[in-house]
Amino acid sequence: MTPALTPLAKQLGIITPSGLTFTRTHAGVPELDPRHHRVIVHGHVAKPLSFSLADLMRFPAVERIAFLECSGNSARGWETLGRGVQFSHGLVSNCAWTGVRLRTILDEAGIRSDAGWIVVEGADGAAYDRSIPLARAADAMLVYGQNGEMLRPEQGYPLRLLVPGFEGSANVKWVQSIKAVAGPVYSREETAQYTQPGSDGKIKLFDLVMDVKSVITTPSPGLGPLARGFHEARGFAWSGRGRIRDVEVTTDGGVTWMPAALDALALPQSFTRFTFPLMVGERPLIVGSRARDETGMLQPSLAQLIAARGPALRYHVNAVAFWRIGTDGTVDVAPA
Repeated sequence: MTPALTPLAKQLGIITPSGLTFTRTHAGVPELDPRHHRVIVHGHVAKPLSFSLADLMRFPAVERIAFLECSGNSARGWETLGRGVQFSHGLVSNCAWTGVRLRTILDEAGIRSDAGWIVVEGADGAAYDRSIPLARAADAMLVYGQNGEMLRPEQGYPLRLLVPGFEGSANVKWVQSIKAVAGPVYSREETAQYTQPGSDGKIKLFDLVMDVKSVITTPSPGLGPLARGFHEARGFAWSGRGRIRDVEVTTDGGVTWMPAALDALALPQSFTRFTFPLMVGERPLIVGSRARDETGMLQPSLAQLIAARGPALRYHVNAVAFWRIGTDGTVDVAPA
């Protein structure tokens, strides 16, 4: 199914409205009746259990603001689809998710000590499944709410997995089975798909965490020409490894970098909004942003990414994006 893309250039705060959250499916959106839908917890557990949505909603609820990003976001070749941020970076959204801790459900079933992974399967036509390391279960949730309302069908209603910081494809929607296993099952979606080629020709499996990334959303291509004079430029930064520590911006294509101002709300695995002053009309500008997270990881240039992974860059592309601003205020994509 052709994905729907988040219009990031129009997003003002860090929360993406539910109706504008990007969507990506492998076999369409199943029609599930929440009165009859159940989640089976089985495998390496003391007592296999079956939960309805009503059962899960009786457990203590938790809420978490976190981004979801498709690992194919910003893959090379997006320029053929369009010229705006919605096309280059629109496979990411940031929402407030409500649900139950996955660890609570696993503990209820009595997860055994010989379990090191879980396999989560969806109820879509593809029976889509992914292996998730059990070590991340403490952060993971079974989600039934989004932005203060129940999940929408295209977002996994009645239940989806949320593993903050993991690539979107690992956050299985329409969850119907959670199986505790000793190791990963190497399903189609983690071998033939969603694997990372390296510059050495080897394929990297289970490259699940989304690295630090940022983008200037305004000004950006597709928004129309800017008036001459001062503007407050804005953007978002995020990292699957934790909080954003700082963001730098350039107006000369990366020759020099200056600190941007960050909003006070800098949550882990969440959008952080940044701003910086911009003067339009005096000279041509090439603007870009690079973020650094709390682990010290700095967003790379495209050249650095190609040197590390080779030229294909199908997944986990977090290179700095540059926009060219002319003296007449027009905004276009600049060569990286």
